[in-house]
Amino acid sequence: MGRARKSFLFSIALLMVGFIAIGAAVVYRTSQSGDGTAVQGGEYVIASLSIPAGAEIISAVAADGTLTVTYRAGAMTSVRIFDGKSGEMVREIPVLSE
Repeated sequence: MGRARKSFLFSIALLMVGFIAIGAAVVYRTSQSGDGTAVQGGEYVIASLSIPAGAEIISAVAADGTLTVTYRAGAMTSVRIFDGKSGEMVREIPVLSE
């Protein structure tokens, strides 16, 4: 009986060490940048953006060094894409209904 108890405790201890190792690996991987291209905030230094007066911002998304802003001015909905470093507008796309 004593030998079985020691074997059981050894197995449980080994299982716990395994769980701790897996947990540590998951925490380490999530804290690291996945492919080395994660944005650290230095790509975005925009101080201000220009949209028409009275426009309602629907969404703003920062990705790949650009900032995409969707807004509604009256009945017209548009998308403006801004450069993340300079803040200048790269492109404006009107959204048309069919």
